[in-house]
Amino acid sequence: MEIEVGRVIRASSTRFGVGCQVLRPDVPIFGSLVKVRTLGADELYGLIYDVRMEDDPFVRQVATTDGVRPEMIEDQRRNRQIPIEVSVLVVGHRRDGRLHHRLPPQPPLSLDVIHTCTTEEVVAFTEQFDYFRLVLDNRDLPADELLAANLRYASEARGTAGHAFLMDAGRELARLLVMDLARLDGLLRRIKP
Repeated sequence: MEIEVGRVIRASSTRFGVGCQVLRPDVPIFGSLVKVRTLGADELYGLIYDVRMEDDPFVRQVATTDGVRPEMIEDQRRNRQIPIEVSVLVVGHRRDGRLHHRLPPQPPLSLDVIHTCTTEEVVAFTEQFDYFRLVLDNRDLPADELLAANLRYASEARGTAGHAFLMDAGRELARLLVMDLARLDGLLRRIKP
């Protein structure tokens, strides 16, 4: 099932930020695959790599107050004035019905709506491992943790075929990281379900 995450607040060809008002238990999840439909009916795909909740003066005041009622905390969580920001790394796009594991020609526009991908979309997108390099080359974010989390979710989406999927992904990682055995070892340990 597709769930709306939020709306684009800033974007580039490689990453975009999404503003959402409330965190639901199922969104957003680190490493999950999300999509945004662009004006030309193309879709951009990305992996959630960060969730940030900025503070505001009211939260600071409540946090330092004794005896805060639970309904006051719940009201603040449901009616946040400061948006929760979700950061997404672009890992592919769909154009003219074809899936591409590379950067799109254009980023999404401000206020485009971001959705989670369905189980079927996760399986289809992760059948090819060409997006691994887009993730691994981003040393300024937790790339290894991000890829490992994504592979665990993709494995779960496959049910009983998940183990074989992880074996294939591990072989591809070994090919890509043949010159960095310490990093490869860490990644292989992290993708265990």
